[in-house]
Amino acid sequence: MKVVVDEEKCVAAGQCVAIVAEVFDQRDEDGIVVLLTENPAPQLADDVRTAAASCPALAIRIED
Repeated sequence: MKVVVDEEKCVAAGQCVAIVAEVFDQRDEDGIVVLLTENPAPQLADDVRTAAASCPALAIRIED
């Protein structure tokens, strides 16, 4: 699994961080998503998919 984020689309809602903080964080100055690891551990896969599906701006993409 590879995670790709589009910072330009991000609206700083924070759902991704709330779901899987091991993979996503937010910049302090504007709340835009920060990808902590583009290849998360397999046990986080379901949470990462949930985070991507929960993103209101569709700024997270999963490549298998």
